[in-house]
Amino acid sequence: MPKGIAVDKQGRLKDRVAMSDTNLLLTITIVVFFLLYLSAILFLGGGFTKGQTFLNILNNNASLIVLACGMSVVMITGGIDISVGAVTCLVCMVCAVNLERQGGNIFTVILIGLGIGLAFGLVQGFLVAHLGIQPFIVSLAGMFFAKGMTTIVSKEPIRVTNEAFLAVKDTRVNVPGLGSVNKLGQYVPAYVEVGVIVALVVVVLLFCLLRWSKLGRGFYAVGGNNQSANMLGINVRRTKFLAHVLCGLLAGLGGILYFLHVGSGDVANGAGDEMNAIASSIIGGTLLTGGVGNVVGSFFGVLSLNTIKRIVSSLGFDEAWWSNITVAAMLCLFLVIQSVVLLRKSKK
Repeated sequence: MPKGIAVDKQGRLKDRVAMSDTNLLLTITIVVFFLLYLSAILFLGGGFTKGQTFLNILNNNASLIVLACGMSVVMITGGIDISVGAVTCLVCMVCAVNLERQGGNIFTVILIGLGIGLAFGLVQGFLVAHLGIQPFIVSLAGMFFAKGMTTIVSKEPIRVTNEAFLAVKDTRVNVPGLGSVNKLGQYVPAYVEVGVIVALVVVVLLFCLLRWSKLGRGFYAVGGNNQSANMLGINVRRTKFLAHVLCGLLAGLGGILYFLHVGSGDVANGAGDEMNAIASSIIGGTLLTGGVGNVVGSFFGVLSLNTIKRIVSSLGFDEAWWSNITVAAMLCLFLVIQSVVLLRKSKK
């Protein structure tokens, strides 16, 4: 029986005092993030002492938070989806064309983004769950298809000038208590973009789904052991299918948030976001083998990943390879931690 899953006298799934591995990895992720940020404040000072610097990490990565959450759901079931970055790019380009050339509005943007994401989730979920094709191969094909479709829609960048869309894009939500005084002595309030609010709502909803719903516990059971999940009466195919559908839907939503942040369609949009989402999920404590993970951890994984990038940049290492090397070292650290957790599980 998978760790963290139990059955009551009526045969229904319930939590054991549970998810100890998930909680352990989540705690490590949160501690590492706070140590990183505290070190940046103490030794680098400057912008790190301002609340807006932290909020800008959220503003710049709202879409990545959503993608990482969707990736975590799939990885918890033992799968993976490397098409999410390309889906984000496709959503941005199609939405830009819709607004600029077809007279669309913010509502059509939402429908298009969610529709594209849902379509990818349905197709890929069917191929993985019902035809038994490896998730990596399926999502690799999905990534190439999305990239190709983006180029077909438009090869040239499209900057949106739709006033209604720009009004939503430029909306700011002030965060009390985190503002700062500029050089002129004026108080500048701290703010977050609309996308951040949406991303935080997604994290909360997915946390509740995974923690308290039968479907969420089914994700953990399937990722822990397919045979045990079958014995518990869980429809493994349906559960894997729904995990990919949910990931695809969140990729579409992530594309909308990315589009809201940059306000344009470009073939370079979302480049590498699939790898950043996987890295954030791993740093957040989601095991590649499945059965263990938490979207709150993925949220802190995104924060940790981008904090270390900012620290490297603040130290004067602006070249991209320094950030990549640092992220690689961080990933290795968390993979070692996960290996220790797996070893602990096998001994039990």
